Amino acid sequence: MAASARQSSANSQPAAYQLPSLPYALDALEPYVDARTVEIHHDKHHAAYVNKLNEALAKYPELQSKSIEELLSSPAALPEAIRTAVINQGGGHFNHSVYWQNMSPKGGGEPDGPLADAIKSAFGSFAEFKTKFTAAAVAHFASVWVWLCANRDGKLLIKDYPNQDCPLSEGLVPLLTVDVWEHAYYLKYQNRRAEYVAAWWNVVNWRDVADRFAKTK
Repeated sequence: MAASARQSSANSQPAAYQLPSLPYALDALEPYVDARTVEIHHDKHHAAYVNKLNEALAKYPELQSKSIEELLSSPAALPEAIRTAVINQGGGHFNHSVYWQNMSPKGGGEPDGPLADAIKSAFGSFAEFKTKFTAAAVAHFASVWVWLCANRDGKLLIKDYPNQDCPLSEGLVPLLTVDVWEHAYYLKYQNRRAEYVAAWWNVVNWRDVADRFAKTK
């Protein structure tokens, strides 16, 4: 499912963007990510970003045909009146869309193939990558997204972005992300962010990450 999923309704004025369906049942990620959190996170938080993005673009039909990746890759080209809204709301839509795809009830373990080789080359080992990624996710006081990204040469790096900023604005290829806003984990883990991140590794969808990495070649 593309992060820039479109509404195919026959309505005369369909919204430019729609909330993508989850690729699994609400309780599929149990016990690591609980069903109630997934429901609220997807149906309320993610939906709100999509709705507010459509509101921001309502007076700009020429932008409504663009993919979310196109909008976020060139923020300076956006009209100043809606630039901040598109970065915040569009970023929220894009980030969450990748986050859902990055998880699977059949996830966990370690990647293999070219992605595994690239991780070893960049970080020394998968264990070292996992340690550094986890540290980045746990260390921040404020709301943040932590990403595994690739530059245009395919080199991997770990980046963190506050609010709803994302790697696209820096010309990087987003591969894997963990949402460490409190709404992503508070119902189950309360203030135990480190416990949530440790559990999240058990549902990482390495096939999805590998597919994204393959597109950098």
